[in-house]
Amino acid sequence: MKMIQFKNKLKQLFTFVVSLMMFSTLLQSCAELDPDLTEFNAPPGSYESLADQEEGIVGVYQGLFTAARFNDIYAPAWGGDDMTTNFGANKADFREFDQRNVTPGNARLGNNWNNSLNIINRANTVISRSQGLFQLDVDMEIVELRIGEAFFLRGLMLQHLSRIHGRIPILLDPVVDPDVTLSSQQEVFEQVESDFLEAERLLPDVYPGVNPGAPRPNKGTARALLARLYMDWAGFPLNDMSKYAAAAQSAKQVIDNSGAHGFLLLSDLEDLWRQENASNTEGVFSITFCSSCPNLDNRKYGILGLPADLLGWQESLAEIKFFEDFPVGPRKEATYRTELQWEAFSDQKNPVFKKITGPAGDIAQFSSSRFDFWMRYAEVLLIYAEASGRSGNVTPQSWEALNMIRRRAEGLPFATPNPSVDLTSGDIAELAVTERKWEFAGEFSRWYDLVRLQRVEQALSDRQPQVSTDPATGAIINERNSILGSLGTDNYYAPLPQIALDELPNLAN
Repeated sequence: MKMIQFKNKLKQLFTFVVSLMMFSTLLQSCAELDPDLTEFNAPPGSYESLADQEEGIVGVYQGLFTAARFNDIYAPAWGGDDMTTNFGANKADFREFDQRNVTPGNARLGNNWNNSLNIINRANTVISRSQGLFQLDVDMEIVELRIGEAFFLRGLMLQHLSRIHGRIPILLDPVVDPDVTLSSQQEVFEQVESDFLEAERLLPDVYPGVNPGAPRPNKGTARALLARLYMDWAGFPLNDMSKYAAAAQSAKQVIDNSGAHGFLLLSDLEDLWRQENASNTEGVFSITFCSSCPNLDNRKYGILGLPADLLGWQESLAEIKFFEDFPVGPRKEATYRTELQWEAFSDQKNPVFKKITGPAGDIAQFSSSRFDFWMRYAEVLLIYAEASGRSGNVTPQSWEALNMIRRRAEGLPFATPNPSVDLTSGDIAELAVTERKWEFAGEFSRWYDLVRLQRVEQALSDRQPQVSTDPATGAIINERNSILGSLGTDNYYAPLPQIALDELPNLAN
């Protein structure tokens, strides 16, 4: 009875939050969300009601929506061998990542830093100011739930910044120490681990009253992101191989409880990229958008992935060699707009991601309600397969996790064994890496796999198209954005943005 009452309270509270989010967006639509550190100088007070706490956690999500609304948050992904951008126009900041020549003055890098710091600071404020609620006569389960969300979102952004910059400052207080210095990679990973574990402890199995796709995190969301953390921890630069076992255990825990968390693969991969399916069970954590809501629309898709020939903005394009190598089949059809004769484009000849534009006619302009899948359930399955292999504990369930992805890639029912595609022997870890390569193409994740596995040089030294020709000349089409920077480990991480060094000079030490 107590749990039912708790869920009813949460459902009522969620309805209130939705209204509050819309209202707060209208209020903040003209406000500057730049995280000026001076505004956090005053000692934080305490919330005096659950409504105060709600407003605080909504503010954290508002910061996340702002950060993810444009491509700044995903700019490092252009370093992968799956994605490229326009060779000219106003895409210089994306080209720096694409060409491995990132500078501290990169505006996208700076925007991402500011937005991420804003989310971290807001989460710290919620954690700090919520402590006063424990002295009041309010529902402690709801108080702790909101604190759990704040821990999750702080860990999410610390992990995000660490994947981009390597060493970062660990900011755990609303009042930022102007003398803060960089923490070691080990310290950052330990803090992210602590935040996700605390979030898992405080969050419910499934967040009541929300749509599928975990737009607000649950225990499984936190545990899934923990599995991703352990994969990074086991790879470059720390190469702590013991973390593969932790990654496998975490992923298996999510898989074993997937029903309780509401996670399930979609039957048709292409359905993931349709606006009408923005909310679906494959999302382990989704960032929600609304095209009819002021400043809550998603502006990363649609025409941003189309060429000038189709009145597009040519920001998020597909690399040719990767496209050539991609196995023919339903997954390739779900990933690319193969009906377009991209070789005949007049301005820049590159394949088009269906994952970016949506199927033909789905996203008319650049404003959409498409969700961002920060993590999909498919990744949990492939983490389990790869980590099982690298930790030396391969089970039939490990192979089943891999084969579910392989079956769907061939357009087959993912839960039905099929000897034509199923594997039961071989190097499951490398087989899983290969599946990741194709499964997540164009989803802003390939770069991070290349870094953790130290395969940047291997991948980016093999970008020259082999068979794609210009129909007008018959000549092989070349990639326009050639590599300019080092492909060694010395260039895996982006420099700290200049705006960060100007604000916190000790980060340069």
